Amino acid sequence: MALRKQREITPAEDYGFFGPDSVAWKVWGYPTSLTIGFSRAVVVEELDPNLVASVDRTQDIYKRPKTRYDRTIHYFALVAFGDSRSTSRAADVLVKVHSKAIGTEPYGGGKYDANDPDSQLWILVTGWHSVLKAYEMYGPGKLSEADELRFWEECAIAAELQTCNPDDVPRDRAELHAYYERMHPLMSGSPIAQKAMHHLMDIDQLVQVPLVLRPAQWVVSKFFTAGVIATLPGWMREMGDLPQRRAVDIAVRPILRATFMAIALSKGLQLRVLALLSPSTIKVVTPVFRGVAPANPEVLTPAEARARYGFDKPAEAHLAWRQKQHEKVFGLGEAPSDAGLLESEPVLGRLA
Repeated sequence: MALRKQREITPAEDYGFFGPDSVAWKVWGYPTSLTIGFSRAVVVEELDPNLVASVDRTQDIYKRPKTRYDRTIHYFALVAFGDSRSTSRAADVLVKVHSKAIGTEPYGGGKYDANDPDSQLWILVTGWHSVLKAYEMYGPGKLSEADELRFWEECAIAAELQTCNPDDVPRDRAELHAYYERMHPLMSGSPIAQKAMHHLMDIDQLVQVPLVLRPAQWVVSKFFTAGVIATLPGWMREMGDLPQRRAVDIAVRPILRATFMAIALSKGLQLRVLALLSPSTIKVVTPVFRGVAPANPEVLTPAEARARYGFDKPAEAHLAWRQKQHEKVFGLGEAPSDAGLLESEPVLGRLA
């Protein structure tokens, strides 16, 4: 029966940018990552005043939260597990998607651009750190020193899929702490940031269950939210207006660790949980979780993939298009074009 199931799964084209021997697969493949780890990532992101300004302007996380959550998890999963062609295409189209996210930051008054390397680095580092933090707290625990160094080396590989500089990625825990110390004064717990952070931890909006199961869903949601907050340092909680007693931090840890340990015993159960949160991601991770070898068992670098498939480096991609968007917004005072967003639907999933 298991062999027949494997035969029904369409193999990936290749192993993408990491592969089965990578620490990325080890950490991102644990059930803490695309659940609490991912939720922590998108919550922490909102402390960037430029990023949250674009989020607030579009209102997408409020108008279509499930779709936005689904598409974002899909992209994270593609980077970690996707084949090199699909992931390179997604990275390329995401530059066009982000070209729409430009404007004037409402509190500081400066111009923001989602393709800005500093904002992109914040998204990358907080994303990879969040899944690692969740893995440490609610999963198997801390990585070995060697594995942790490899994890951040692999994060730098992922940086090549964004507009930031891979050389700016922290390479160990000390450099990570130094990065947060530099970024702390630049972050903001503005009203729009606090609103977004609270909203993004509410998993009830993502999962529809029968009325009889709603009390159980309420309990799961409370533990989930408490688990996310427990991973945050004090300054992030203060900025996000996310108070939580230390006793709650301590109480949720063994319960969530045991829960994720149980889920980790069954790849089928992991896939069912993921399907509730991000249906479009299932096709990306199923071959990996089920151990189905790709058609070509090779691992590429992002540069090799770009050369093979004809994509530009994200930092250099679609420059003329991005300039047109700037002229529309800052020159003519018009709304940016949605063309890139629409182009992304076949790659990252439907918008509605």
